[in-house]
Amino acid sequence: MKRTWMFCLIGLLSLGGAAWSLDNKTGGGTEKAVAALEQQWLQSQKRNNPDLAAPLLADKFTNTGSDGKVSSKSEFLADAKATKYDSVDYDKAKGTDASGKPLVDQRFTDTWVKMPNGHWQCVASHQSPAKM
Repeated sequence: MKRTWMFCLIGLLSLGGAAWSLDNKTGGGTEKAVAALEQQWLQSQKRNNPDLAAPLLADKFTNTGSDGKVSSKSEFLADAKATKYDSVDYDKAKGTDASGKPLVDQRFTDTWVKMPNGHWQCVASHQSPAKM
């Protein structure tokens, strides 16, 4: 079983390397496209409007919060609707989470996939507390 996972991992790394190489040859279009989508997501937070982020998330999107809670796309969007940002940027956010607790600084890791229809969508997101 472990050997199968190792081959899968090697295959994914190879595909990722090939895609990265192709993107570098074509002027960084992938990086620019995903960065623009991240900006759209950030705008949805700044406006307290998760409906702007909803089309960016794949149907089978999975979020892992800094508390370890795993949520689906619908659960994530419901929490996002209840979260109120006073201010937000890539470095930090101020406001209250869905339960009314103050937001703590977090780091985010998002995984984007180019779907068969040609659009990029986030399939997974993970938050970790930011320690300075």
